[in-house]
Amino acid sequence: MSMSVAFIGLGAMGYRMAAHLPKAFQSVWVWNRSFEKAEQHAKTYGTQAVSIEQATQADIIFSCLPTSRQVEDIIQAHPPKAGAIWVDCTSGEPESAKHMVEFLKTYQADFLDAPVSGQTIGAEKGTLTVMIGGDQAAFERAYPAIETFGGLIKHVGDSGAGFAVKAVNNMLLAVHLWAAAEGFTTLKANGVDLNSALECINASSGKSGVTETALPQRILNRSFPLTFALPLLAKDTGIALNLAQHAKLPTPLLSLTQNLIQAANLTAAPDSDFSAAVKLYEDWTKITIK
Repeated sequence: MSMSVAFIGLGAMGYRMAAHLPKAFQSVWVWNRSFEKAEQHAKTYGTQAVSIEQATQADIIFSCLPTSRQVEDIIQAHPPKAGAIWVDCTSGEPESAKHMVEFLKTYQADFLDAPVSGQTIGAEKGTLTVMIGGDQAAFERAYPAIETFGGLIKHVGDSGAGFAVKAVNNMLLAVHLWAAAEGFTTLKANGVDLNSALECINASSGKSGVTETALPQRILNRSFPLTFALPLLAKDTGIALNLAQHAKLPTPLLSLTQNLIQAANLTAAPDSDFSAAVKLYEDWTKITIK
C-alpha cells in the first residue's frame, strides 16, 4: 500500500508486531528510544529507522509503550499531521485515550486505543487479539495495517473501550493465576500428582488459560520465561480496579487480587514474568508448585 506507516516502541511486543508491516506497506518507519534497536529492526525486516519527528508524520502511527503517560508525552511533543490515525497498542488507561482523542481533534487527526493480547508468540505469528476503541471510520481506515499482526480484531466501543477490555482481561488473568496457585498448592499438600491433576482439570470445568498454558509451560517446569512482565500485570490490574471504582461497583475479589499482584511485584526479582507472581504464595506456604 502507498500509505506510510510508523511504529514507535520496539519492545518485546512492538519489535515483532512491526515486522509484519512491510508485507503490506512500502514505507514502514520505526523508532525506538534506543535507536540501535530501530536500526537492527530495519536491517532485519526491511523497515526504515527514522527520527521521532519523521515517525510521527506517517499516515498511520502505531505506538506500543509501557504506559499511557509516555504515549501522551510523545504525542504532545510531536503531534501527527492532519488526516493521520494514531493507533496506540499500549495497555493503557481509558481516560488517557479520551484525552488524546480531544487533543488530536485540534490537529484533525484520529486516535484509536488498540491494546493487544497474545504475548510474544502471537506477535511473532501475527495472530494477536486486538481490542479497539474509538471512531468507527478511523478503525475501518486503519484496519488493513492492524490486520498485518492481528488475528481477532474487534471494535469494542467508543474511545477508551479497548483499554478497558484489555485491563479487565488482564485482571481476570491475575485472578485465575492466583486461584491456580492456591488450588495446585492444595493438591500438592495432599499428595496429588500435579501433572495428572492438570490433565484432569484441563478436561473439566475448572480449566482456564492459566491452567492450559501458564501452568504447564511456565510454572510446573519452573522456566518462567519473560514474555509479559509482572510490573505490567500489576499496572493493568490497577487500571481495571480504577474502572470498577469509578463505576462505584463493589469489587471484593478484584481488590484482593490487585493487592496480591502488587505485593508479588514488590517482592519479585527484576524482569520477572507475570507467572512468577506464584512465588509469593510459594514463599508463604513453603511449597513449590512443580
